[in-house]
Amino acid sequence: MKIEYFGHSCFKLTESTGTSIVCDPYDKTVGYDLPQLQSDAVTVSHGHFDHNYVKAVKGSPEVIDKEGSYTLPGVDIDAIKSYHDNVNGKARGGNLIFKFRMDGIDVCHLGDLGEECSSTLIDQLLPVNVLLIPVGGNYTIDAEMAKEYVDRIMPDVVIPMHFRRKGCKIDIDKVDEFVDLFDENCITEIEGGELDLMRSDLNGDTKVVILRRQ
Repeated sequence: MKIEYFGHSCFKLTESTGTSIVCDPYDKTVGYDLPQLQSDAVTVSHGHFDHNYVKAVKGSPEVIDKEGSYTLPGVDIDAIKSYHDNVNGKARGGNLIFKFRMDGIDVCHLGDLGEECSSTLIDQLLPVNVLLIPVGGNYTIDAEMAKEYVDRIMPDVVIPMHFRRKGCKIDIDKVDEFVDLFDENCITEIEGGELDLMRSDLNGDTKVVILRRQ
């Protein structure tokens, strides 16, 4: 499978036979230019402008924005209810976490998760091979809470998202605070924003992969 990162919380996941999904496309007010994308489906974690700009995805993709289970060719998807804050949604509402099963790999996109780590939620998410996790704080979990999620979930690959980089107009932290919580030998940076993975690449050791895009 291929994972492509387009900044903020937007990814494109592509299964080996070609089925593709775009997660949380954003509009230009975020401060980045999202390239023209095309996919079979779009997942939306919640209805905010920086996560629900489905117009950015061309063609006629299936829009998945409700709790439940879905199937695409070669891909199983579970949308799991969670909260955008730590007061059961009273401050910012709900958030959908998406679990994808493709090419024998379990990928979890946490969306704009804001609630504290709990055994109940962790049990719903496991198993996870690749964890796409917000780390910028303010509107989501911060670096320290993200580290707790990583420690509890124990994925093979952690890819941070929803952090500040050049051009960002949203008040969130840079990725550095999250990265500083890990040993240097666990960190890999990849320019170009793309990662190809096979099941055989996963060995049980947690690695943090920072996908960089210009």
